[in-house]
Amino acid sequence: MTKASRPCLAAHSPAIEALRVPLPALEALMVIAWSSGFVGMRFSTDYAPVFLVVLWRCAVLSVCLLPFVAREIINAPAGLLLRQAAIGLFALTGYIAGVAKGIELGVSAGLSALIANLLPVGTVAISSIFLRERISGRTWAGMALGMAGVLVVSRDALTLGSAPLWAYALPVAGMMSLAVASIWQQRSASRAGSLSLLPTLWIHCVVSCLMFACLQMSQGSVRPIATIGFAASVGWTAAISTIGGYGLYWVCLRRSSPARVSSVLFLSPSVTFVWAWALFGEPLSWPMLVGTIVSGLGIVVMTRPQGSSGGARRL
Repeated sequence: MTKASRPCLAAHSPAIEALRVPLPALEALMVIAWSSGFVGMRFSTDYAPVFLVVLWRCAVLSVCLLPFVAREIINAPAGLLLRQAAIGLFALTGYIAGVAKGIELGVSAGLSALIANLLPVGTVAISSIFLRERISGRTWAGMALGMAGVLVVSRDALTLGSAPLWAYALPVAGMMSLAVASIWQQRSASRAGSLSLLPTLWIHCVVSCLMFACLQMSQGSVRPIATIGFAASVGWTAAISTIGGYGLYWVCLRRSSPARVSSVLFLSPSVTFVWAWALFGEPLSWPMLVGTIVSGLGIVVMTRPQGSSGGARRL
């Protein structure tokens, strides 16, 4: 592999990128698949510890994807592989461990989901405070609308839970971990070569598999549970949540900015409740529809094209 060819890998290998699907369509699919993760986490807790399910979800994907990524992984520079491993630790391990462990310790699922969906706020805050990027008034206004919509949608599901006070920092840490990984991935890919989607996912799953094996061993056995429920939990979260939601997140990030891609996830609570209605019979309400509309307006405000004023980059 030549040095010049590396930046082009991402544009040609994954089938979904080669199709040149319009970005809004990819973002819609991403939200649907991403939201399935919260439902899958709830479903999984009936059959096994969350870390055990995530461990085997990553293990299954590591094995299944290997034949499709081996050649590119072998030919990739060591520095690129190490960088992706570090990004994977932040993006997959850090995010899931923070949110899942918070729920396990007693943070309510509704509050954990709300904190996780503060990802646009975390992304913009990091860009503004640490990277000195100027944030436009339109972005702040769109974020305020998006958050208002999320609060309206989630209001009936929000309870404090029974967790110790420090446990509420875990979902926040998980959300910020994914925000850091998103910005790191986008900025590093623009300066150096990048892997295509499937090898990226494979590396993230391998390092996360190792980390969740350590986390689960500290709590109990890492052996899979021979039940249909456990197998369904692993299959659901591997195929829909990881390949679908997590994979599409990185596909969208290759085409746009972290602020835009994460802002679309303001719709995740609404779609999560639709998943819960379809799978568990949980009721829907008019406030959910109103909140969805408000969040949608916030996304339109944040993602609407605007002229560049030159100088510092604006979000």
